[in-house]
Amino acid sequence: MRFAEPQYFYLLFLIPVFAAFYGWAFRKKRQALSRFGDLDLVRKLMAATSSGRQVFRGALVTGGLFFLILAAVRPQFGTKEEVVRRKGVDIVVALDTSLSMLAEDIRPNRLERAKREVSALVDKLKGDRIGIVAFAGAAFVQCPLTLDYGAAKLFLDAVDTGLIPVRGTAIAEAIRVSAQAFDREQKKYKVLILVTDGEDHGGDPLKAARQAAEEGVRIYAIGVGTRDGELIPVQSEGGGIEYMKDRGGNIVKTRMDETTLEKLALITDGRYYRSTSSGIELDRVYEDVSKMEQRELSSKKLMQFEDRYQYPLFLALACFAAEALLSDRRRVRQEWRGRFE
Repeated sequence: MRFAEPQYFYLLFLIPVFAAFYGWAFRKKRQALSRFGDLDLVRKLMAATSSGRQVFRGALVTGGLFFLILAAVRPQFGTKEEVVRRKGVDIVVALDTSLSMLAEDIRPNRLERAKREVSALVDKLKGDRIGIVAFAGAAFVQCPLTLDYGAAKLFLDAVDTGLIPVRGTAIAEAIRVSAQAFDREQKKYKVLILVTDGEDHGGDPLKAARQAAEEGVRIYAIGVGTRDGELIPVQSEGGGIEYMKDRGGNIVKTRMDETTLEKLALITDGRYYRSTSSGIELDRVYEDVSKMEQRELSSKKLMQFEDRYQYPLFLALACFAAEALLSDRRRVRQEWRGRFE
């Protein structure tokens, strides 16, 4: 036998409190009767009232409280075997960590907004495996596919623009590395969420998308930024803030490339969304993912204990019902002595 809620055992301290209260009440009642008159005479006048029944009613209330506390601690004995299965799809989030993601056309900046939205997506997952790929001029798996959402969020928090020393934005490499993070034997149940401003500085992302589509990967592209673009703030050697410049000394302005992202999504039968302040884009992605065919990701057998709180609860209700129905008065038999003539 085990108890599911053992903390309620502390309520058993109420039992002696109730018993002491009833003892005090009966003593005070007896003292009041003795002040009213001779105690033996008063008892004869109150012959219809049974003190034994009063004590028994108090015992019923105390017993009902005991069984009620016993039901609250949820006694359990006997077990049953239950198979728990988790179904879902595999989701890899490829997150752009290039310096252009520091642009503040979306507050507080593109990268922080993207991380917040991805974290909110992780909170919505139910049975799906999640992985994280960080990329800039190169790409690597930051978090392999896992059902441990807490661990995935820890890896997500560690993502910043200093994570990858290779500068630039290699979207094609991000797609290839993400595709390799999936189970190569499966040709479906694969979703790649590409979160980037779309600027690409090398490779052929469209070719990489076609290869990913052949492996059953569906790309959902999230464009972070604005079409007008924004300057890229960086820390100067003196500790202040200045704006990034190219090799010619000209200030660089980063702009979101929606055209490329739309093509990537179209090639893989996915969708493109532009990130907004409401942050509902990943909600829409998850709605689409939830409608996809799902596979069994894990299953395990659990031994479940059977709850038996019903029995003490029944006894508690029986005690309270009996106390309510039991009267203090008893039947008094009177002897007939005939008529006076």
